[in-house]
Formats: sequence, C-alpha cells, structure tokens
Amino acid sequence: MKSSCRDPLYRRHRFPAEIIAHAVWLYFRFPLSLRMVEDMLAARGIIVSHQTIRAWAEKFGRRFANEIRRRSAGRLGDKWHLDEVVVTIAGKRRWLWRAVDQDGFVLDVLLQSRRNAKAAIRLMRKLLKKQGHVPRVMITDKLRSYNAAKRQVMPSVEHRSHKGLNNRAENSHQPIRRRERMMKCFKSTRQLQRFVSIHDPVANLFHFPRHGISSSDHRHLRNAAMHTWRQIAHLDTA
Repeated sequence: MKSSCRDPLYRRHRFPAEIIAHAVWLYFRFPLSLRMVEDMLAARGIIVSHQTIRAWAEKFGRRFANEIRRRSAGRLGDKWHLDEVVVTIAGKRRWLWRAVDQDGFVLDVLLQSRRNAKAAIRLMRKLLKKQGHVPRVMITDKLRSYNAAKRQVMPSVEHRSHKGLNNRAENSHQPIRRRERMMKCFKSTRQLQRFVSIHDPVANLFHFPRHGISSSDHRHLRNAAMHTWRQIAHLDTA
C-alpha cells in the first residue's frame, strides 16, 4: 500500500500521510504506548509495527512540534510559572524543569541533573532566548534557587514565591507522570528530553479550558485545533 500523497514530507513512505499523521497524533495526544497505538491501528485493518510507529513519532513528531512552536511564537502569556519535578532514569534521580504561562500553555521544559541555582539559570536563559522577552511576573515555589537565578538573569522581574500560587506549573507535570507510568519509566535522559520536546507543543495545540466554556465552544476549539493539525501535517493538500 503506497502513499498517494505527493508531499515531499511523506516521500518514500509505504503508508499514506493520513495513517502516519494519525499514528503520531495518537501517540503524543494520549497516554498510549507504542504497542497500544499499534493495536488501535490493527483494529482498523492497518498492520504496522510499533518500531515503525516509533520512527514516525521521532521523525514527523519533531517536524510537527517545530511548526506548532513557530505558529505560537509571540502568542503565549507574560506570567511565567516555573516548577521542577524529580524523575528516576536508570536508577538515577534527574530533575525536569518546566515553565508554563498563566493559561497553562507549556513554554519550555529542560531535563537536568541538579536542582540548584545553576540549573534554574539555565532554564531562565533558555526561556528568554526562545520567548524573546522577559515576563511581567514570575511565580515559583519556595525553592531558594529561583531567587538566586532571578537576581542574576532577570533582576527587574517581579517574583512571587509561594507554594499555593504555583499549582498551574505543578499540574502541568501530570501528563508526563502518566506517560512515565505507562512506559514503566523512561529509559534514558535523551529519550525523555526528546519526548517532552515533541509532546508539549502538541499538548499546547489541544489545550482547552476545562471550565467556564460551553460544550459548543469546546467543540469549536477542538475542531479548530484539528484543522490546524491537518495543516501542520500537510493533510489538507494530500
């Protein structure tokens, strides 16, 4: 079954663009393992191995994530919530540093081996480079490393350090925790950093408010996100 898509993105791939993009969407949109995606496709008569799905996820997922980032440049919020969570990889503790805006959209994620001021500085500098501006306010928990890093990197930014104010950043770790349980822990730091660099932009695209909107508004946002996904995956021209 050869692809009928003439888009160079899918050239020399045996499966059609629709199937490839759908497999990548399933893997990053929901907490599914590669073998689960394989079974879901098989239920529709599409026989493809989980190794092939992994290759699709790495190749096409990164392209799609980069395009989502490009489209969202300059549109994210000016209130940054920063937080860090411990993850165990091959028996060693690592720290996943994350920044989200006031609406829950992920700004950036950085996996590091330390939970200190130097690690906080690396995250803040990466954020400034990618976002291109300083935040209006920065919110963190009580970790003192944030104070030291802010004084060096963003001394003029208002800093609110309070455990209760940072629930938005803490909640943003939950999808990765679910995936960690599904995968029975990440196997390497490279695997985790690669996964979150693709997962989080896709999550941003399909991030909708859970409360305060009607069902019709939610459907409209979902349809708009799916339309954007099809454009990013070059399906509308397939």
